Amino acid sequence: MENSVRDVDEATVQSSSAGRKNGGWITFPFIIATMAGLSIASGGWTSNLIVYLINEFNMKSIKAAKVYNVVNGCTTLLPILGGIIADSFVGCFSVIWISSLISAVGILLLLLTAAIDVLRPVACDDGSSLCADPSKHQYVVLYVALGLASLGIAGTRFTIAPMGANQLDKPKHQAIFFDWYIFAFYTSFAISTTAIVYVEDNVSWSWGYGISLACNILGLAIFLVGKRFYRDVREQGGSPFVNIARVVVAAIQKWRVPLSEQTQHYYHDPSNKIPMTTSPVPTESFKFLNCAALITEGDSKSDGSRDPWRLCTVQQVEDLKSLIKLFPLWASGFLISTQLVIQSSLLILQALKMDRHMGPHFEIPASSMLVFILLFTCIAIFILDRFLYPFLAKYTRFPLTPLQRIGIGHVITVFSMAVSALVESRRLKLVRSHNLLGKNGAIVPMSVFWLVPQLALNGIGEGFHFPGHLGFYYQEFPASLKNTSTAMVSLFIGIAYYIGNALIDLVQRISGWLPDNINDGRMDNVFWLCCALGSANFIYYLVFASLYKYKNVDDNPNDEPSK
Repeated sequence: MENSVRDVDEATVQSSSAGRKNGGWITFPFIIATMAGLSIASGGWTSNLIVYLINEFNMKSIKAAKVYNVVNGCTTLLPILGGIIADSFVGCFSVIWISSLISAVGILLLLLTAAIDVLRPVACDDGSSLCADPSKHQYVVLYVALGLASLGIAGTRFTIAPMGANQLDKPKHQAIFFDWYIFAFYTSFAISTTAIVYVEDNVSWSWGYGISLACNILGLAIFLVGKRFYRDVREQGGSPFVNIARVVVAAIQKWRVPLSEQTQHYYHDPSNKIPMTTSPVPTESFKFLNCAALITEGDSKSDGSRDPWRLCTVQQVEDLKSLIKLFPLWASGFLISTQLVIQSSLLILQALKMDRHMGPHFEIPASSMLVFILLFTCIAIFILDRFLYPFLAKYTRFPLTPLQRIGIGHVITVFSMAVSALVESRRLKLVRSHNLLGKNGAIVPMSVFWLVPQLALNGIGEGFHFPGHLGFYYQEFPASLKNTSTAMVSLFIGIAYYIGNALIDLVQRISGWLPDNINDGRMDNVFWLCCALGSANFIYYLVFASLYKYKNVDDNPNDEPSK
């Protein structure tokens, strides 16, 4: 992954860091330990949420899966707000510690729902239609708890990434940080998906949520202890999205004004602390936006100061153009993430209907099957970063670029969906051959380890495309929007959770593929549908990836990324 950000203009980063105190590698253990503690805490309650809703709140399985998708959608959709707030108002530090406190309150409420009987409906098996539904006040407490805990995760998970990278001056060191950031996130989540989920399934939900709460508080404490070492990075005045809106408004107001080829006719902000990365005159692409930076009469307020909604800098105009060029590639993340969302949520329902015994006495918790995705992602990242990428960079002229890594991830994800469909088809054949149709609590005599190949492909695919996305957007985003770049990855993942829910709803309405008892359905067809959508999305991605030209590249032609 070092190669994924190696082309960032190092002079820009170093000059923007000049004169700042603190920061450096001394902050690394505090930030990574914080990430680990908060990730263990979040994984402790999110990874087993479907089982908790079914067993403790008597929800039907498909409804529980949709609630799970909404929660995960919030935790990945809302980080963009955290990035904007951090860039515009209070900085990353305040966003992280306040969000950590909010998540602790949410987990505490979840702990209370597990510990206090009056906050849950009467116990029932597998969401049967004879079970009592939760009361209004039980729903209120549950959803407030989920909302606060989700909001807390959203404010920390993808805000920690740019904060950690901003503590380091060199792009190479920032790349190393991203390696450890991803590795800490996945390994911590793997620990919670196994150890804490085991406690929840075999000891009590109260103990599981209690451990999650303790990890959250510990992570927050470690983060606050390191405060005196952190570098405060707030280079942008105002929200980056406000600046984007200003360019659009200014361009609309002056769209009839003839453009000029003279640099003195365009406005450059003399107080801009970020080194100028654009040409003196706006580029020819999306030329209709250039008039936003064109100096004309009426660009000043009554007091003589510049009206930012009528006259923007050339840098702001070029920043918006960069985002427009990135949007088609960014949009391709919707469907690749939707495939993974549907696979992950339906995986737990599959595991609940399969033989999860490992030996005569131990039964694997259904939610712990997600650990195989995390495990293979970590293995893939380690092998790719330490062996494959250095080998290609040393012995070939064409090392893998971020876009190529993302493309490989697309292909592997499509294969993962195909394997999911084949495995589910075999499971349904066993349902019919053992006369298990219509039996709500029936367990299919098929080992849950049949699910491992599809999860392995899922994890390997993420090992390619997830770091590829992070590195690509951090590399290609405008310098003024670096803190928002990683949150853009979480944004399309969050949207994918809602697309996944919409797709599940559509499938339920027009077919019988996803009944509450999946043994009576055709979940294999859902996976084939995802496979088809993923293939079409890959073709779309190839088209726009082949047209894209990297912006932040070295002057050395031998280092220019190839498609």
